[in-house]
Amino acid sequence: MSADLTLILGSKTYSSWSLRPYLALRHAGLAFEEVVIPLRQADSKARMLAHSPAGKVPALVHHTGPHRAAGGDITVWDSLAICEYAAELAPEARLWPQDAAARAHARSISAEMHSGFMDVRRNLFMDLGRTIDRPERLAKAAGDITRVQAIWADCLDRYGGPFLFGAFTIADAMYAPVVTRFQTWKVPLSEASQAYVDAIEALPSMKDWRADAAKETVVLDMLLD
Repeated sequence: MSADLTLILGSKTYSSWSLRPYLALRHAGLAFEEVVIPLRQADSKARMLAHSPAGKVPALVHHTGPHRAAGGDITVWDSLAICEYAAELAPEARLWPQDAAARAHARSISAEMHSGFMDVRRNLFMDLGRTIDRPERLAKAAGDITRVQAIWADCLDRYGGPFLFGAFTIADAMYAPVVTRFQTWKVPLSEASQAYVDAIEALPSMKDWRADAAKETVVLDMLLD
């Protein structure tokens, strides 16, 4: 079943939303093909619409027909929905904590990341290709930075690390792009936060993502005001 998955991604240097399901699928041990669509190009939207009705990335296509070219495909779009689908395909991977209370906690902080932290999104965009020293940007996102580190500290203390709920879960996939943003923008981190950053960056899947990003040739001129 897992060999029949195709994950459509945006540029690995810039696409925070794409990184999340990539890490979840990798952790689940689900084999998948990748289609990477460079962002902000003239044909980007049309290429995305060919895979997802939302015309955005990421999207996951599960080829369920008797032949891959036949109908019957399942398309899942939105990063959190894809992570949930991966959890259903590979329950043995335990992408959510087994304990009900911990699972509720993990879902809550994942949803908070999914819908919130707009100051981080606006001011500290994802860019794996460089580091940026702009303290005034950090000031604009200070509240979100404090909240993220508080979430990390609470989870690491409650569940013992090295990941937010002990073992890797969807919650870690959801916060992994913030790990990269904090490094790109030189965010001062507590000792606990730095240990968590190091744990995420040590994942083979994260190393592979960064290696692929380093090979990309489309460089975006992200606006810095």
